[in-house]
Amino acid sequence: MSNSETGSLSNIELLSGLDADELRAVEQQCSWRNYASQEQIIDRQSEATDIFFVVEGTVRVVNYSLSGREITFDDIHAGGHFGELATIDSQPRSASVMALGSCLVASLSQDRFLSLLQEHVKVAMQLMEDLAAMVRASTDRIMDLSTLAANNRVHADLLRQARNNMADENHAVISPIPVHGDIASRVSTTRETVARVMNDLARRGIVERLKDKLVIHDVEQLSDMVEEVRGGVDQDCQLFAQRFHWPRSTPVVNLRVISTKTTTDAGLQPQRCLWETSIFRDRAV
Repeated sequence: MSNSETGSLSNIELLSGLDADELRAVEQQCSWRNYASQEQIIDRQSEATDIFFVVEGTVRVVNYSLSGREITFDDIHAGGHFGELATIDSQPRSASVMALGSCLVASLSQDRFLSLLQEHVKVAMQLMEDLAAMVRASTDRIMDLSTLAANNRVHADLLRQARNNMADENHAVISPIPVHGDIASRVSTTRETVARVMNDLARRGIVERLKDKLVIHDVEQLSDMVEEVRGGVDQDCQLFAQRFHWPRSTPVVNLRVISTKTTTDAGLQPQRCLWETSIFRDRAV
């Protein structure tokens, strides 16, 4: 890590509501640092409360299991920000963040950022929108982890990446090529499972691996594959709830103790009994 002279925050989406003079004032208040690849920027449970802006490069938000397995939450590219939760509530960091390559990062102290939110409604509104998007993404991820098999979770992750890299209405180009270990870390499976799923998609002509990019030839078909499984899961959950007279608002139901015979009698697909949990959420929420 090395100190850097003041740079520009003009590409930071969170600060896009500031005019040139206001942005320049924030730049002067920031501390600027260059980070090398794989260098830790913040540690989980640390008590620092600064907010960070990714000016150049990409950082990764991660946690580690007791066995040392890395769990990836998100990759944040140039123009993004991180660390806002601790800045808002003064609680310890909820995750670690490391540089994926050479990065230039600016940090702003808690008191200065909170003053910025009070003085500039546009920045506060943008932050709320970003937090709402984070909650929605987390909800989708929890549902996928709770209800989808490992291969279907790989499909869902690949679909999310495709939608962020659309070349036209039905084609996507992801560059650089997604690393199997990174996908496995995000969807809680193994690299071998990811490789098997990717090979299957390639045989079906849905994806093609080129020298430095992954081409999704049929995003619509990939989307149909994901939604078909999600729809089947939702239908089975409803049937199960109806069979045992549980309300739709039942928060969490443990299915580990349900036998194959019981689920078959309930009119469900037998393999569904392998789920550990299913979530029934009130449709009115």
